[in-house]
Amino acid sequence: MTSERVECVVIGAGVVGLAVARSLALAGREVIVLEATEGIGTHTSSRNSEVIHAGLYYTPGSLKARLCVAGRDMLYAYCAKHGVPHRRVGKVVVATEAAEIGALESYTAKAQANGVTDLRWLSQGELRELEPAVLAVAGFHSPSTGIVDSHALMLALQGEAESRGASVVFLSPLISGAVRDTGIVLAVGGAEPMTLACDCVVNCAGLFAQNVAHSLAGLAPSTIPSQYFAKAHYYTLSGASPFNRLVYPVATNASLGVHVTVDLAGQVRFGPDVCWVDGVDYEFDHSRAPLFYSAIRRYYPGLRDGRLVPGYTGIRPKISGPTEPAADFMVQGPAEHGVAGLVNLYGIESPGLTAALAIGEYVRDLLE
Repeated sequence: MTSERVECVVIGAGVVGLAVARSLALAGREVIVLEATEGIGTHTSSRNSEVIHAGLYYTPGSLKARLCVAGRDMLYAYCAKHGVPHRRVGKVVVATEAAEIGALESYTAKAQANGVTDLRWLSQGELRELEPAVLAVAGFHSPSTGIVDSHALMLALQGEAESRGASVVFLSPLISGAVRDTGIVLAVGGAEPMTLACDCVVNCAGLFAQNVAHSLAGLAPSTIPSQYFAKAHYYTLSGASPFNRLVYPVATNASLGVHVTVDLAGQVRFGPDVCWVDGVDYEFDHSRAPLFYSAIRRYYPGLRDGRLVPGYTGIRPKISGPTEPAADFMVQGPAEHGVAGLVNLYGIESPGLTAALAIGEYVRDLLE
């Protein structure tokens, strides 16, 4: 087994791990990214709605709110500069009954507190003009919401990080680690096992972040949050699209509801639902279709039987359970767990894609 020393190791080559690696490399750090699978973004980063969120739903002052709004602006600028396909398509957020209008008002209040100042309430006539197929009693327009090609984004981040000297090593799972006086030592598996002695380690393992943390001898287990998995199904719409932009109903506790996204190719997707599961399993449960038809017809009553086609599934890494309020991002540095040079990221689900570039800078600043 070979043994090497490296300044920084990032564990996980999803969008957040690549954004962190880029930020560290741009700061002049020596960086290796360890990825257990054969490619970038094989889990949460490539199994989501690909939405650029405006910052409407998150508690003011929370990491989600701060990093989403900052990350949104950074992401639009980055995509324009690096030729990453994206579109500022906008979305309407709607109430399908009067009892939901209060929720819409709470979103606009949170958005205002988060620095989102471009929302506009829509009259019934404007709702019908913008989205004729949508049935709603009230709604507002968010022009800063968009969509992005997540894989193209990750390729750009990987390319920029590598151009600054970073290396991304695939099929290299972390086996174990230990905190030493001289830094952190990692045992890495794969076809060519190695030992890496590091000055700093950033755990961006997403669904497996808690597993990585528990493998680090010398990190107090009491600092590691509980681990939950929320499985999401996505259906696509066959035939012509009746939508011009994204459409979101009032959110539930666990997700933003079964909403409409229109990808860069014009394909309409509906999702996500929420199924709490015990592990990572991407099998599609076709019995969910009736629940989707019911949820979608609340705001799109013209949906005909047979138009929903099974798409894909994704799993969100949660640190709050089914009966708990949605948790904030948890980014733990040495101040929280006492290990110099270690940053653990937990519960980085939506709006993690939007916030990725801002998360990268946040982690870089923690290490500096």
